[in-house]
Amino acid sequence: MKPSYETHMDDRKKVLIIDDDRLVCNSVANVARSLGFDSSLAFTLEEGLDAIRSAPFDVVFLDVRMPDGNGIDILPQVCRNSGSPEVIVITAYGDPESVESALSKGAWDYIEKPFSKADLSQLLKDAILYHESSTLPQAALDFEKEGILGHSPGMKRCLTLLSKTLSNDASVLITGETGTGKELFARAIHNHSLRAGNDFVVVDCAALPPNLVESILFGHEKGSYTGADRAQPGLIYQANKGTLFLDEVGELPLSIQKKFLRVLQEGRFRPIGKSSEVESDFRVICATNRDLDDLVAKKVFRKDLLFRLRSITIDLPPLRERPEDIQDLTNHYLKRHSKKYGIKPKRVSAAFRDILVQYSWPGNVRELIHALESALAVAHDSPILVPKHLPYHIHVQVKRIAAARKQAQPGSLPAFGNHTLPSLKDVREEAVSEIEEQYLKELMRQTKADIKTACRVSGLSRSRLYALLKQYEIS
Repeated sequence: MKPSYETHMDDRKKVLIIDDDRLVCNSVANVARSLGFDSSLAFTLEEGLDAIRSAPFDVVFLDVRMPDGNGIDILPQVCRNSGSPEVIVITAYGDPESVESALSKGAWDYIEKPFSKADLSQLLKDAILYHESSTLPQAALDFEKEGILGHSPGMKRCLTLLSKTLSNDASVLITGETGTGKELFARAIHNHSLRAGNDFVVVDCAALPPNLVESILFGHEKGSYTGADRAQPGLIYQANKGTLFLDEVGELPLSIQKKFLRVLQEGRFRPIGKSSEVESDFRVICATNRDLDDLVAKKVFRKDLLFRLRSITIDLPPLRERPEDIQDLTNHYLKRHSKKYGIKPKRVSAAFRDILVQYSWPGNVRELIHALESALAVAHDSPILVPKHLPYHIHVQVKRIAAARKQAQPGSLPAFGNHTLPSLKDVREEAVSEIEEQYLKELMRQTKADIKTACRVSGLSRSRLYALLKQYEIS
């Protein structure tokens, strides 16, 4: 019988079902085959991981409660498979915590037991279509010129979203830790959009003087206030026909947010001291390293403005979550720095690369770039880069972590005693916090607490560095 669904590709799509319930496995497999897809079954998480290591899949069905563990725990490994499959989590009815956790870790969607054949069939078809459309075409724009590199699943998802912003004027919210490349993404969107060729106006919301915010954004007339010796058009007007990029938008003063929302809605505004309104046709792109929903809950950010700003959201992953991209980034920036300083390209030792992969990179890609530039300077005439050429704190941190792991006894967790074992997320956050605190103390010691130097070395913005120093009570 002819399949009821035909894919756009000549090759048959591959579906993996990881579930210990053989009846569920066979039901999903039968639906997949009826649609013309190949299906494979795994009845434990270990079997599932073995399957994805041996072959790429387009869609993976993953049960939460398995005999050898929780399916959500292996979700990142499944997503990092060479095929970057769409993962559909199979969950029991009324299990919202598992659903939320799965979606936050990269699952494409979920389906609750018991499910109908019709619902399963539609979900699978949608997943396949999405997987095909999310694969960037061969003729995709070369974002490497913008400094955006990476083939990890996380970056592929971000690049797919980026490509979907280019043919429209939808507002874009780019989130992620400091140094993950939010401004690079914003510039790439502008440079390849319908507004390319017009101005890309950057507004650093964290650096706006409180008493001049309105004037800087909306402009003013001559004599409208003391010191206004000439008319100033304002950044919103300067972005006319182009793009307005609000960096660290979470720092935008609450008093200005209502006025800015009206500008987005109406496309016009009144500069200070002017009797009539002016118009500005611009696209807005925002970036933040803060949780805007949390700021809304604390009533320091307007909910209606947040809705307008995030028509499309691109959440950039931290570098520690995409170690497979470090080699590409390293090769690219070493080549760029070598050309910039007119020096011969250097070879990279295996130990040097190992250090780069093992380090946690709290400053993300920005910190990596500065570390590579520093290594080239320290290496001078040496033809090969080795660990000692890296900044001291990077080398030391990796060695300390390696030593701690070596001292730990396999299978024992003495710190937890006989208490209930904490979640992996809590353990990870505690470990990262400890590393960050050690790093910041060493950073302050080496830079003699000079903030400008500390920002340059760490790749952190001034506001982010101050926030971390306050968090860890470091003077």
